[in-house]
Amino acid sequence: MIKNIFIEIGLIWRFAGRFFREVFNGRFEFNEFLRQCFYIGNKSLPLVAITAFIMGLVITMQSRPTLVEFGAQAWLPKMISVSLVREIAPVITALICAGKIGSGIGAELGSMKVTEQIDAMDVSGTNPYKFLVVTRVMATTLMIPLLAILADAVSLYGGYLGCNIHGVVSWDLFWNQVFDTLVFADLIPAIAKTFFFGYVIGIIGCYQGFNSSKGTEGVGQSANSAVVISSLLVFIIDLLAVQITDALHLN
Repeated sequence: MIKNIFIEIGLIWRFAGRFFREVFNGRFEFNEFLRQCFYIGNKSLPLVAITAFIMGLVITMQSRPTLVEFGAQAWLPKMISVSLVREIAPVITALICAGKIGSGIGAELGSMKVTEQIDAMDVSGTNPYKFLVVTRVMATTLMIPLLAILADAVSLYGGYLGCNIHGVVSWDLFWNQVFDTLVFADLIPAIAKTFFFGYVIGIIGCYQGFNSSKGTEGVGQSANSAVVISSLLVFIIDLLAVQITDALHLN
């Protein structure tokens, strides 16, 4: 069991390393890259926006009673802005994309694998890794940070509405407190780690699809494994990012 886990990690590592060799070799499939950006970004936009809005609203409503007990309800905009931008919005966005995009890539490439379309591309002289993997990984690496930035804005707007459900906070006061609290040390690490989220979601989805087998059953397993592994890696990357950020702050 343990041996198989290490073998799988090695295969994923080799598959991921190939991306950096292929991305700079030969002609870049720009049209396919744009198509994947549209699919990943535009098609995921409504789900990310709705989830971010509800997330900001609920967190604000849940946090307010505790702050009221300590007479610190005036700190509510500051508290939710830091928690949403630093941690909650980027991670939740990545998990949503892991479920929607990662499973979609795994199922799509898995279907192509079991129907021998990938082998046909290879025989015809087209580099399937370049066309299928590089474009999708590049698209996820670019679009998930943009979706995370959108989630930050929408969740903060949800937080503003949450502040006004049981109280009155003016538009100007809320956003002044938000921007007075947030600094570049909050924004840059939060956005930077989403690039790694996007990379692992894309590369794991492609890896599972490329190594799919057993017909339609294997396609389902590839989609499921893509979600589980990429979600786990999102949490691991987030943990490492927090440790690195804290170490930089201490220095």
